[in-house]
Amino acid sequence: MNRLAEPVDVLGAPAPAAPIEPLAGFTVAVTAARRADELAALLRRKGAEVLCAPALRIVPLSDDRRLRAVSTTLAERPADIVVATTGIGFRGWVEACETWGLAEPLLTAMRSSRLIARGPKAKGAIRAAGLTEEWSPPSESSGEVLDYLLERGVSGLRVAVQLHGEPLPDFCAALRMAGAEVVEVPVYRWTTPEDVAPLDRLIDAVAAGQVDAVTFTSAPAAAGLLERARVTGAERRLVAALRGATLAMCVGPVTAGPLTARDIPAVWPARARIGALVKRLAEELPESAPTLPVAGHVLRLRGQAVLLDGELRPVSPALMRVLRELARRPGQVRARAELLASLGGDADAHAVETAVARLRAALGDPRIIQTVVKRGYRLSLDTGDCDPRSE
Repeated sequence: MNRLAEPVDVLGAPAPAAPIEPLAGFTVAVTAARRADELAALLRRKGAEVLCAPALRIVPLSDDRRLRAVSTTLAERPADIVVATTGIGFRGWVEACETWGLAEPLLTAMRSSRLIARGPKAKGAIRAAGLTEEWSPPSESSGEVLDYLLERGVSGLRVAVQLHGEPLPDFCAALRMAGAEVVEVPVYRWTTPEDVAPLDRLIDAVAAGQVDAVTFTSAPAAAGLLERARVTGAERRLVAALRGATLAMCVGPVTAGPLTARDIPAVWPARARIGALVKRLAEELPESAPTLPVAGHVLRLRGQAVLLDGELRPVSPALMRVLRELARRPGQVRARAELLASLGGDADAHAVETAVARLRAALGDPRIIQTVVKRGYRLSLDTGDCDPRSE
């Protein structure tokens, strides 16, 4: 049988193999409603298979009567301090006021206010509106903004706080206890997506162990995912997956709040940026995958694929479950009954033999999985220590 010739360069030497992207073989879920396409594109460039389903929907600002009423009040009676928490929120506030004929009166009123920006995007939005901020924390933390205000005193002052999709009860309560009159500005609100079918499919995929990481770019998205799972009856399985093998990757610690409140471990980058999130994820997922020396090869398990000596080999979900069961105790014999359980309740007595045969074919070397007569199967672990992450 003829074999295809290896690619060669102009000097006749074998061409170097294409580099394996760090997220190749992994499936990553995107829950964002805003900038979802940008995040998905960045993940795909790193090699990931991406599932997208917004966990929330943003109420259009121009349709929000509450915002109009608050804006009218602040234009007529300016706040002493205005806290801008997000760039998109502050810009959207001004744009919505333009549709109501309130933008100029509101901005005129703000020129007499002390403007505090929670981060660089909020600062940029303030300046784009022709205003100047008094201060912005380097940490982009609401907690640091609160400390700044309380240290300087807010008793008797009127403080307008631009919310970012959900209430800030602790922040606003602390200002009120310090004597401030707090005006909450609901510039946009989150609600359930109009079409929840994609979100339900994403939840089912995570609960079934078919997703390696779920990304979150806002706290309401994290809360929305958990709430939808509760409504559909999948909450227990979803939380178990996120506490187990599925990584929760957040853009920052505030976003992670609804998850950590449920004892779900979360990871986030040093800076709250989408690009930094993808970079951190591209570091975390490959490091979490077990690496095993087997039958003279180096085997690295990924989400729905394996790296064998640096070559990516796709593996079906059912076969991947069998391989992971073998890799849980590399070198030890796994009984057929244990492997059968990994295939699911519908599998019959011959399913294990069929799965092992197909798995050997997918890996390209039958020696990687050894048959132990009358006992079961095991990975042919080479002499030496295995990767502790396979334990």
